[in-house]
Amino acid sequence: MPLARIDMIEGKPAEYRQTVGDVVYQAMVEVLKAPENDRFQVIAQHAATDFVFDPHFFGIERSPNCIFIQLTLAAGRTTEQKRGFYKKVVDDLHTRLGVRRADVFISLVPVALEDWSFGNGEVSRLK
Repeated sequence: MPLARIDMIEGKPAEYRQTVGDVVYQAMVEVLKAPENDRFQVIAQHAATDFVFDPHFFGIERSPNCIFIQLTLAAGRTTEQKRGFYKKVVDDLHTRLGVRRADVFISLVPVALEDWSFGNGEVSRLK
């Protein structure tokens, strides 16, 4: 039940944004074992002045085409699953869109099951 927030510099066409969303969703299902149809994404574009990052942090050379991907997801994924997710997203974005691997910044935010309400003002995954 991840919620994906995907941010990038403004000016990317709709097909590009859709493909980024598709790549993230496919990796969530295949690697993180999110349920099919569990697709909740916010894809936003930002003016260069509002899209701030260090282009050299940790010795990784980032371009203005950097993409931020943040998933809020239920806790419990293994380190192996997380690494697999990072790799699949980066590899698929590179293959499908030519995104530089250094330009993909991913953050996973694990939360407890009781931190989710998918509607009706109710905790969604507790019995």
